[in-house]
Formats: sequence, C-alpha cells, structure tokens
Amino acid sequence: MENKIILITGANSGIGKATATALAEMGAHVVMMSRDMNRGEEARQEVMFISKSNQVDLLQCDLASLSDVRRFSCDFIARYSRLDVLINNAGIYTEKRMETVDGYEYQIGVNHLGHFLLTRMLLDLMKKSSPSRIINVASGAHFGGKIDFADIQSTRKYSGWKAYAQAKLANILFTYELAHRLEDTGVTANCLHPGFVNSRFGVNRSTGKANLMMKLMKPFTIEPSAGAETSIYLAASPEVEGVTGKYFAKRKEKASSKASYDLVSAEKLWNLSEALTAK
Repeated sequence: MENKIILITGANSGIGKATATALAEMGAHVVMMSRDMNRGEEARQEVMFISKSNQVDLLQCDLASLSDVRRFSCDFIARYSRLDVLINNAGIYTEKRMETVDGYEYQIGVNHLGHFLLTRMLLDLMKKSSPSRIINVASGAHFGGKIDFADIQSTRKYSGWKAYAQAKLANILFTYELAHRLEDTGVTANCLHPGFVNSRFGVNRSTGKANLMMKLMKPFTIEPSAGAETSIYLAASPEVEGVTGKYFAKRKEKASSKASYDLVSAEKLWNLSEALTAK
C-alpha cells in the first residue's frame, strides 16, 4: 500500500477511523472525509499518532448535500493526481424521518445518493489510476430490505429500519451494477457487511445522543477495529486483485439477498439515482 492514495468517507469515527489507521500503518496516503472538521481533525491527529504516519489528510464534505459532493469531488481531482482506493464507508440511521439539503429522505440520501454521486464523479480519476478499487460498506440489514420505487423517499409511512434496510440494499445493487459497467477498466467494485459495530451509528445528529435500540444492543456489538477488518482486506489484500461485483463478510465472499441480484432493479435504481443526483 506504499504511497497509494485512499479516500475514506465517514473517517472521523468508528469503522472509518479504524480503517484509516490500519491503512496509514501500511504506508498508504490516506484522505479522511468528514462532515465535521473539528471532530475530523481530532481523528486525523489520532490516526497519525497511532500509525506513525504523516501522510494523512482531512477534507470536509457533507454527503447530505449534492452540491457539496460536487464541490468536494472537483477539489479532490484538482489536488490529487490519482485515487487507488475509494471506501464509501459513511453511514447514518435516523429513527425519525429527516430530509437532506436537496429534500431527499436522509438515509437514502446520505447512505446511497451521496456516495453514488461521489463515486461517479471520481470514476475517471480511478480509471486513470487502475488497477483501483471501490469498496462500499453495506450491511446485513439489507436482507430485510426492498427498494420501494413508488416511494423511495419514504413519504407515506416512515420506518427507520425499513428505510435503512432499503438504503443498504441500494448500496449492494449499486455495487453490482457498477461492477458490470466497469468491466475491462481495471476498476473493481465490491461491498461488505462489517458486523454490528459499537460506533456513532444511530447517534442523533442534532442531539448527539444514541437512540434507545442502539443503547440496548450495545452489549452485542463488536469494536470498530474488528468491524474494519473486511474493509481493510478489500482495500489491501492481493487475494482480491481483479475480484469484482461481490459481497463479503468476515473477509470471505458471501451470498447477498435474493433481491440484491435482481438485474432489472439494479439498472432501474441506477437510472433513478442518476436522475435524483442531477439536481
């Protein structure tokens, strides 16, 4: 991983920070994306201290704003000559229905649409940097997910977990369709389930407090370092060189849900995501 440039979204805490630390220790030039620059800088200092690396950068971006994703992408391309690994790690869960700056339901907006646009805007740079890798952090929650094309914004009846499962299924459908579209480019795309991790996932962005369900489930969670293992494996291991369009858990290829292999839904979601991110 010496001198390879790696971009990690949601890198200021949890799995993202653990992933950044491990890859920096391997010699990679890590670029941490964070919405909050104060928390991001604290995390960057910690990553540099633990990894003993000064090749750790911090850039600000709010994935809940499509214009900010565009601004970030243009800035990144201007600043860096290559991108070897993109880890779409940031993820949020909201009990109550919220909307992004662009008026989209928050979970589909941040967990899927923000990363969809970011990835597409950085694709040309990744093709020039090939062989390169795209890694989407999904979740086993996708097994309970369904893409409601009639109401993908969950305006009729909102359930936090239903919206989360839909967004995580979207991550996997996006990965599979992306892998298909990137055939013969030298860019691979894979996704993963990190496990149920003790992190800031589920923390209310306004109050900073975890929801009740997350508090009750905390004894059953794993540490961020364990949750990051599969992301690190997919980013760095020679064993997955050239492997694309797969779902992993505990560093092993696994089968994802039946719904995730629906080619018609994957293409339909891609076309819808293109339209929604064209604002």
